[in-house]
Amino acid sequence: MAGLTHEHVRVAVIGAGFGGLGAAVRLRRAGITDFVVLERADAVGGAWRDNTYPGCACDVPSHLYSFSFAPNPDWPRNFSGQPHIRAYLERVADTFGLRPHLRFGAEVRSLRWDSGAVHWEVETARGSLTADVVVSATGPLADPRMPDIPGLDGFPGAVFHSARWDHTVDLRGKRVAMIGTGASAIQIVPAIEREVGQLTLFQRTPAWVLPRMDRRISGVERWLHTKVPATRALRRGVLWGIRELQVGAFTKRPGEMRFVERLAGAHMRRAVKDPALRAALTPDYRIGCKRILLSNDYYPALAQPHVDVVPAGLKEVRGTTLVGADGTEAEADVIIFGTGFHVTDVPIAHRVTGARGTTLAEEWKGGMEALRGTTPAGFPNFLTIIGPNTGLGNSSMILVIEAQLAYMADYLRQLDTLGGKVALDARPSAVRAYTDMVQERMRRTVWNTGGCDSWYLDNGRNTTLWPGTTTELRRETRRVDLAEYRVLRPHTGPVKATVSTAGAGRGSR
Repeated sequence: MAGLTHEHVRVAVIGAGFGGLGAAVRLRRAGITDFVVLERADAVGGAWRDNTYPGCACDVPSHLYSFSFAPNPDWPRNFSGQPHIRAYLERVADTFGLRPHLRFGAEVRSLRWDSGAVHWEVETARGSLTADVVVSATGPLADPRMPDIPGLDGFPGAVFHSARWDHTVDLRGKRVAMIGTGASAIQIVPAIEREVGQLTLFQRTPAWVLPRMDRRISGVERWLHTKVPATRALRRGVLWGIRELQVGAFTKRPGEMRFVERLAGAHMRRAVKDPALRAALTPDYRIGCKRILLSNDYYPALAQPHVDVVPAGLKEVRGTTLVGADGTEAEADVIIFGTGFHVTDVPIAHRVTGARGTTLAEEWKGGMEALRGTTPAGFPNFLTIIGPNTGLGNSSMILVIEAQLAYMADYLRQLDTLGGKVALDARPSAVRAYTDMVQERMRRTVWNTGGCDSWYLDNGRNTTLWPGTTTELRRETRRVDLAEYRVLRPHTGPVKATVSTAGAGRGSR
């Protein structure tokens, strides 16, 4: 495989998941072909390539979980599984001619800003290159988080994370311990329950679970969506609109979530008859504070006689004995961790060194922040896709990605307008003002007031979610406001912007 040494590109995109492929398509549509997509693995797909655990599927409706510019009329189910989503991304790569731009096995080892040359020096597993602009689309669900459990190294059986499923391990008849109760665990538990001998779920915090309104999409519907695209667009629009209307309860009126809690409670009672088990599975925080999970078979699986729920996290491992924080002991042959990802401490941040000689991780030690969720101060011509405070609690992240891609496209247009070797660096004051606005809006959301400790929070601040509708986010990222940036050129330092700054001061407060 050829290396990358001495190559220079206009744009280097990191990651070939939804964000990276979307960026590549947007670049080509803007007439930019001088770019590469650096991917550490050997195929596209991102999280949908890496997560191959039994039962893996999306919890967002299929017709909303796809690019607006690449609709798929042939989704097989309301909530499609991992193989179909990965196949969709492969088709996107082929349809839009992205293959020549893909560089597999090119894990980014370091990014360093060269102020004199006004470009990024990029070191990868396949060699080095330089780039005028870097777009980081590594995603928040890329690197699994494994807890440091005393004695785990001495466990004699198989141990793996849900995002790195070991398909060589035969679970039939085995004593299996599932650690965690997040979105992956509630799919894994019912998928493996019937084949294992004994299943023990270590539950540090119970989750709110609602019914999953899933069904097969009929051939007639798929034919209609193919032949009459307006029906496909209508379906997507309805799905989007319903979720936009739900946002107010999450962000402004958390008390309204009590009705949803009653629905979730009824859903549990239909499947779980044991009062003690129901008590263990009932959360003590407001629904929505943590991600609401969707499943029709999670509770029935937990009610099976060979399934035990330990209402505590895993504290220690002693040989084949697993000890919960409440002292409960369970024997296991296999341990599966569904313990989430490095979301607020993204690994790529440790590899990016900006204009001040500090890494992004150092700049973010007090919490992630970036102007309009995209550009951090001190890191010129560096953009993040699914950056700080761009996550959603109830809708499709593809909507966020497309909003940020619009911002990326205007960013590049501004560079072209300025002309020559030039960079934009977000002003610290602009980043602070934007962050303060977001955090002020976050104060009354269910994520901050709901009484839970979630992965949304970092040092007590919610640095992951967007406290508004996707319509508002699109408005925030519609165009680049040069008043919020310093303009940099080789050796000369900042220069005064000469391009119109129309739209300065916009914001949805």
